[in-house]
Amino acid sequence: MAIDVTETSFEQEVVERSRAVPVVVDFWAEWCGPCRTLTPALEAAESARAGKVALAKVDVDANQALAARFGVQGIPAVKAFRDGAVVDEFVGAVPRAQVETFFDRLVPSRADELLAAGDELSLREAAELEPRRADVAVALARKRLERGADDDALAAVKGHEGDFAADGIAARVELVKAGVSPQAFEALDRGERDAALGALLDALEEAGRFAHGGGRDELGERLRRAIVGILSELPPNDETAISYRRRLATALY
Repeated sequence: MAIDVTETSFEQEVVERSRAVPVVVDFWAEWCGPCRTLTPALEAAESARAGKVALAKVDVDANQALAARFGVQGIPAVKAFRDGAVVDEFVGAVPRAQVETFFDRLVPSRADELLAAGDELSLREAAELEPRRADVAVALARKRLERGADDDALAAVKGHEGDFAADGIAARVELVKAGVSPQAFEALDRGERDAALGALLDALEEAGRFAHGGGRDELGERLRRAIVGILSELPPNDETAISYRRRLATALY
């Protein structure tokens, strides 16, 4: 059920509330015919999601400052808030199917919920629901690595070639099978990321010195993929990551 929000209650009912659940705000006016057409679709979409999205209504005539604050120039104007900010919006009395799609983008999918749960059983179900999602495949593979099921981890990321993290896991399994740098991955599993990266880069530099024709051989390529996979987990502006990326570039070129 939509709640009427005013300039006084907006911060609490929309901004703060959106930190717990997405809030869809319908900017409307009594005289607006398209607004009356859109309202039932908005209310039905909210009701169908059983508390996973909240719906609020702002009368632009009575709350002109709010309309100006959010750049409302035509109504109905619908804006979705999450974590205190506008994350999606549309203008006009769009078809019901478009309203449903708009709400769907705000609500975590079943696979998202299972990914958040994080246990192997949930991740396996998420992978079955959305087999093309690399983030799910990578999370599942990591869980399998934790229990020493390397072949199962490799199977989890199969088909996700091109994703840095997935390629890194595949390279890790291949390297361990070949007996290359197992201590590096043991360090990684202990949370010693710097030690792991250092050991892998040492191995890559050593492999480069013995590569025929000055190029990377298969071993060097696997080491590169493993290193890139680990670095992909770090923020681009992380100073440690920047340092290792520079060293990686030097080793490769």
